[in-house]
Amino acid sequence: MRYPASTSVLIVGGGPVGLTLSVLLSRHGVDHLLVEAHPGTSRHPKARGVSARSMEVFRRCGLEPEIRRAGLPASQVFFYRGRTLVDPDFVRTGAPTSDGPERTPAPGLICSQDALEAVLLRRARELAPDAVRFATRLTGYREDGDGVHAVLEEPDGGARHTVRADWLIGCDGASSTVRTAAGIAMDGPTGLGHFLSVRFEAPLGAVVADRASASYFLTEPGRGGFLAVDNDRRWIYQHPYDPGHESVDALRDDHPRLARLVRDAAGLPELPVTVLDTTTWRMDARLAAAYRRSRVLLAGDAAHVTPPTGGHGMNTGIGDADNLAWKLASVVDGTAGEALLDSYQAERRPVARQVIDLSLANSRARTSYRIDDELLLTAAYTSTAVLPETPSDPSAPPAPPRPALDPEREHPEGVPGTRLPHLRIGEGSTLDLVGPGFTLFAADAAWQRHADAATAAGPPVALRRLPADLLARLGLPPGGAALVRPDGHLAWRAAGLPADEARLPDVLRRILARD
Repeated sequence: MRYPASTSVLIVGGGPVGLTLSVLLSRHGVDHLLVEAHPGTSRHPKARGVSARSMEVFRRCGLEPEIRRAGLPASQVFFYRGRTLVDPDFVRTGAPTSDGPERTPAPGLICSQDALEAVLLRRARELAPDAVRFATRLTGYREDGDGVHAVLEEPDGGARHTVRADWLIGCDGASSTVRTAAGIAMDGPTGLGHFLSVRFEAPLGAVVADRASASYFLTEPGRGGFLAVDNDRRWIYQHPYDPGHESVDALRDDHPRLARLVRDAAGLPELPVTVLDTTTWRMDARLAAAYRRSRVLLAGDAAHVTPPTGGHGMNTGIGDADNLAWKLASVVDGTAGEALLDSYQAERRPVARQVIDLSLANSRARTSYRIDDELLLTAAYTSTAVLPETPSDPSAPPAPPRPALDPEREHPEGVPGTRLPHLRIGEGSTLDLVGPGFTLFAADAAWQRHADAATAAGPPVALRRLPADLLARLGLPPGGAALVRPDGHLAWRAAGLPADEARLPDVLRRILARD
């Protein structure tokens, strides 16, 4: 297959984050190429929790039904704690439920990474048939001021290709080649835990029928835990080990011994076990010093490595892709200045910092922490891509900055920087009215001429009329309006019609860094 001589965006890494970015860029009409060193998608389930915010992104891409079919049923999203899988004194808890109004039309679910990647790859290739290339690795690149010249190599010393790209995006994981070549440092502790992950098949469906869960944490004297792939025959056993006192190199190829480990942990000495494969992983908590260096940007584990205790790592990366895609599209099509891409770090790095801190706290309370499916719904951005409201009393002291995330759900809805609230409209949601460009929510039809003026001066702005009672849920009077970005975050709001039709185009000019 031929490689293009040039492309607007080169994505390195074909995991969930890179594939999501490919899908989103295609929806925005951006020419791109994705390369992945492995020959195919993951065979190992790896990350499994897909949060509500990620499901909202996939809903926007038309992928929600297919991902739900590939995941565990909601009736199995529980967390088990016991000495073995057959402990009669087990404890089983569910994910916390939200009090008050429904917060999302797309609640999260458990869908193993191998199944999720297969869904994403199919859609990526439907939208851009020649854009995704596996068994191709980046060996290096150089910048020329206006772009990068990347050297790509096929496996086993195969052919080399040079591709020029306007932008290079590293979605290539914790050991990112892109990040290393860009000279971007990572800070934070490593080696917080070491695990041998054993993928196996065993007839455990009947055993766990009365306690079916997504995760099975083993309490002392048990070690490690089980992750359900289908809660029937397909499973993962996570075996903790201390590399200072034991090596797992020989153990990885000793399938009879691995099967005994699984039987001992399950508490079932006669359980027939077929070991399929293994992988090792290390728990780290690291954050990149920068998300952008010139024409190079980072996303996902290349930018932040998060302990899995909480299930937010992959989901934080999917949020990166959602934030970055529309900004890249705006820069590529000339409706935004390059400085818009600086807002990517300003918005997403504080989210990753807080996710890492919360996940670290969970890792120290392994027997009691709970999964928060809706945490990432609370992301509040502060950057040049959000216009704050003018205070009603200019002499009042400035309000203290909000945290990037709010586990206590105290972020006021409808404030610029926060996600557009989910409000039911018939069988749908306000979130279904967003994008692919900017969306202006208003009750008054007179806002149409302002949307038209903005569209004539820059990117398309679609007016979506809401009933006054729903507009009030955004903190706005009947004559007000809220401008929502393509990623569903509020960029600006006004209490009434501007006197000058140049006002909304000026707002967009500032948001898009077109000065």
